[in-house]
Amino acid sequence: MYEPIRTKSVHSTVDGPNPDFPHRSREEELDIQLAGHLSALLAVTDELRALTPSTDLDTAAERLAQQVTRLRGGRAPVRAVASGTGTPRAAALHRRAHTLAGRALVVAASRADTAVAILTAERMDAHTAALTNKRLATTG
Repeated sequence: MYEPIRTKSVHSTVDGPNPDFPHRSREEELDIQLAGHLSALLAVTDELRALTPSTDLDTAAERLAQQVTRLRGGRAPVRAVASGTGTPRAAALHRRAHTLAGRALVVAASRADTAVAILTAERMDAHTAALTNKRLATTG
């Protein structure tokens, strides 16, 4: 019923870890994951800035870019601005940004990064407020 493993593991050997296999610490993995979430949030923020310019979004984008740069060891994030019009597009972007900020908040909390946790919580609140204001404007 059970056949024993006949080959050596690619992940480790009797002498220790396989030097050909990349190894990262949990902290490094969390940094990579957090930088990815923040980069995605930055991209959505830049799209929102193109649709509805505001100083709040400008400030948020700069703060996000600073955190991504810090997490990536000084490498600045790539930024592109997409164009588009319409409130439905902006509402979808706010929902997406809220989701991304929530994901980043979870990772920031697990790695005890207070600065990013505060930033992402603020972004979640801002996107929730923007969605609430848009609903009030369309129903009122």
